[in-house]
Amino acid sequence: MNSPSEQLLPGTRRALLHRIATAQSEGRAPSLVAAVQRQGQIVWSGSRSCVDGHAPDADTQFRIGSITKTFTAVLVLRLRDEGLLDLDDPLEKHLPGSGVGGITVHQLLGHSAGLGAESPAPWWERTPGTLRPELADVLGEQPRMHTPGHRHHYSNPGYTLLGALIEKVRGESWAEVLRSEILEPLGMHRTSLQPHAPHAGGWAVHPWADAMLPEPAEDLGLMAPAGQLWSTTGDLLRFAAFLVEGDDRVLCGASVEQMREPSAPTESGAWDSAYGLGVQCARNDGRTLFGHTGSLPGFLAALWFSVEDDVTAVVLTNTTSGPLIGDVAADLVKIVAEAEPRIPEPWRPLPEVDAELLALTGPWYWGTRANILRLTSDDGLELQPLRGSGRGARFTAQPDGTWTGLDGYYAGETLRVVRTGDGSVSHLDLGSFVFTREPYDPAAAIPGGVDEGGWRGLRA
Repeated sequence: MNSPSEQLLPGTRRALLHRIATAQSEGRAPSLVAAVQRQGQIVWSGSRSCVDGHAPDADTQFRIGSITKTFTAVLVLRLRDEGLLDLDDPLEKHLPGSGVGGITVHQLLGHSAGLGAESPAPWWERTPGTLRPELADVLGEQPRMHTPGHRHHYSNPGYTLLGALIEKVRGESWAEVLRSEILEPLGMHRTSLQPHAPHAGGWAVHPWADAMLPEPAEDLGLMAPAGQLWSTTGDLLRFAAFLVEGDDRVLCGASVEQMREPSAPTESGAWDSAYGLGVQCARNDGRTLFGHTGSLPGFLAALWFSVEDDVTAVVLTNTTSGPLIGDVAADLVKIVAEAEPRIPEPWRPLPEVDAELLALTGPWYWGTRANILRLTSDDGLELQPLRGSGRGARFTAQPDGTWTGLDGYYAGETLRVVRTGDGSVSHLDLGSFVFTREPYDPAAAIPGGVDEGGWRGLRA
């Protein structure tokens, strides 16, 4: 049987090893482990260590910090899909007395609730959670710093509130809900709240000398939903595969896709990054990446995946600072995607073709702007400009015969096929815009009418 590393070309494997070796050496990390996945299979893994013969592997636990937030977000989306809450619900509806006003579940998920980034002193990541036994201890006297919904401001206490929300609605601890609703269904048996051997120890490396200092590994208490978990590259790759396609045992594909949609305005000038619902979104060298990074004293972690390239990378290390782990994981995705581009699936025709829908395909004109309407493989419609960039969208059918936009400029807008008295198609109505078979077709109901003289030349 071929080992995972033999599924990539030798040159690709060497480039991956060189990248993590450079990161561990130049970042002065005690140890570093990484793995790459494609088509749901681990195709490469590698590690480096400062101690010969003690390099970590895919089963070695590291603390993953804020990647924990993505797990918490999945649990909240499950509650939404079960009809137990709405993302636009104010938190007070389900968790009265929280003291944060009318901020919504959606704002908490996307870090736009205006809450502070950290809990009050002492530094929560290096002190036991018993110092913050109540939500008021986590939030402090002035939890809100910004107007809710107006900007993205990363908030660890915000995910503490989401953890409390999960416990309130489910009637069980966040840890138990996490275990039964995500970890067990996905087979993530090496992901846990506390470390289980084999696991790495957390270290701080002196910034100006090659010396190390052990870091404490505290139980974060109420802050656990923001950063408590320990995991492995193997388990995180399983989780990433779920975040790409969904799993009906946990969360459907449409809901995990929603998690990847930017949810709040970004900081001014930060157009290459955004935040979805518990998922970070980034543009890197023209490639769209999704995932999350994490850190706690003694540990750094990163998980990035490209849906388009079908490549996922996980990097874990046991140092407080040093390697730019997010960049390393992004580079691993890039190395594989560029060295061994994804081979597309064979083209196949539709199993059946609806004659009425087929008759709608082809060119349509919004005024004089040419667009093309196509049938998609999932029995939907797609409208795109004939040339260049512009307004476009995919559409899904509704029971009443209309179509709803799924993305782009027309997301949520209604597309109607308008027919004449004899049943023939007159035009398309899309959010009040009229699309006709000919530019400004005089036979269609063009707003403002069409000049009776018709098209003419300069001397007409």
